[in-house]
Amino acid sequence: MRHGKKFNHLGRKTAHRKAMLSNMACSLIEHKRINTTEAKAKALRKFVEPLITKSKDDTTHNRRVVFSYLRNKEAVTELFKEVSVKVADRPGGYVRIIKLGNRQGDNAPMAMVELVDYNELYNPKGDKAKKSTRRSRRGGAKKTEAAAVETQTSQEEE
Repeated sequence: MRHGKKFNHLGRKTAHRKAMLSNMACSLIEHKRINTTEAKAKALRKFVEPLITKSKDDTTHNRRVVFSYLRNKEAVTELFKEVSVKVADRPGGYVRIIKLGNRQGDNAPMAMVELVDYNELYNPKGDKAKKSTRRSRRGGAKKTEAAAVETQTSQEEE
């Protein structure tokens, strides 16, 4: 029975699970992108997103709360100094999970976990003015060429 099972236990005891998620969160904050299994990635998202939300408000209390989860001074410093500045205007959804396929050895489904604001391929902030409109392929180019030829002949006649 699954009564009261609110999250994935990942086949580990509580202390091992908390230590693993803490280490994975520190690695994610440090490297901005990590590869892991899909189940661990989903558990990591639930673990790290509230910490990033707390880091937006830089108070002593929030630093101590985040440190109690991460247990790594360097990760806490980087989270509050760099990551929180980059996600300050984002209302949530700081982590992206991209499925990668299955692992060679045991066929486990793998995923890449990354901080959303650090990937410029998915999130190009500077190219907002470069948006192009959709155009149909039904003779649009032919019509414009015909119109250009028609204007040239009318200009030559004058």
